[in-house]
Amino acid sequence: MSLRRDFIKFPLSLAVGGALPAAFAQAPPLTLLNVSYDPTRELYAEYNQAFARYWKAKTGQDVVVRQSHGGSGKQARSIIDGLEADVATLALGGDTDALVRHGGWVKEGWQKRLSNNASPYTSTIVLVVRRGNPKGIQDWDDLARPGISVITPNPKTSGGARWNYLAAWEYARRKGGDDAKAKDFVARLFSNVPVLDTGARGSTITFAQRGQGDVLIAWENEAFLLEKEFGARFDVVAPSVSILAEPAVTVVDKVVDKRGTRQLAEEYLKYLYSEEGQDIIGKNFYRPAISKQAQARYAKQFPKIPLFTIDQAFGGWAKADKEHFADGGSFDQVYARK
Repeated sequence: MSLRRDFIKFPLSLAVGGALPAAFAQAPPLTLLNVSYDPTRELYAEYNQAFARYWKAKTGQDVVVRQSHGGSGKQARSIIDGLEADVATLALGGDTDALVRHGGWVKEGWQKRLSNNASPYTSTIVLVVRRGNPKGIQDWDDLARPGISVITPNPKTSGGARWNYLAAWEYARRKGGDDAKAKDFVARLFSNVPVLDTGARGSTITFAQRGQGDVLIAWENEAFLLEKEFGARFDVVAPSVSILAEPAVTVVDKVVDKRGTRQLAEEYLKYLYSEEGQDIIGKNFYRPAISKQAQARYAKQFPKIPLFTIDQAFGGWAKADKEHFADGGSFDQVYARK
């Protein structure tokens, strides 16, 4: 799907595959629902078609994969509230852990069921500016300057926003030496944020289509999609340091056992680790986590940024969520200062 069309239409779902004509159909197609976060729309639009071809060749069965996209935290809440997702491909492990804690939708130990802690692709956080970089934005420091308008989504609802927030926090902590300096920096940065969209794609639309802001804090893949679609209008700035974003995938155990789709759902996720799956990942500006061939093929498109992990800098998602994004955490405190 064209990113330009997606910005305009902003669909809630994508359908891939379809039943054979009635004269030839032997059985209705199998169906899966993949509940994902905002910027994976283009990735899964292409991947779902590839998986449908693979499954048809392997089994002779047709499969339709439906998509639901939104802020990662909101998507997790939708599953908890009863949305029957066969698989969840959310922005961060913390949102998937919520599916374990609230209702047992996913079984404990889910990250050990697939390689690389169930992360078939990674990404990072970069900065997008207007063409020519008229405000001279080069690094995280510039986002806290007076007069700079920063676009980023709401960490309460968006997984991408949490990666953004923590990347900025750790940059400031390393530079300033402690959490107090980091907190002050992030407070000044968010004083420059005019609006908090609920998801990363919403913030991209605010920046690219509505013309708000001097700089967008964005997923790397989202930044490159913008550059690809609107190359004459935007530049990508690689910061001096950023976070290794590790989106994770899982079957939703309660749903697949109820619907009888476990085998299909497991195969769907495993195919992300195949050579074709990894190639599609790289083609859509995510970093392939498994295939050495795909990593080599797409290496030149990714800037070389020193990356730290959530475990290294924050002690894992459980600790980061409690300290920064739970009610009364650091985000609530700094945003109250606006």
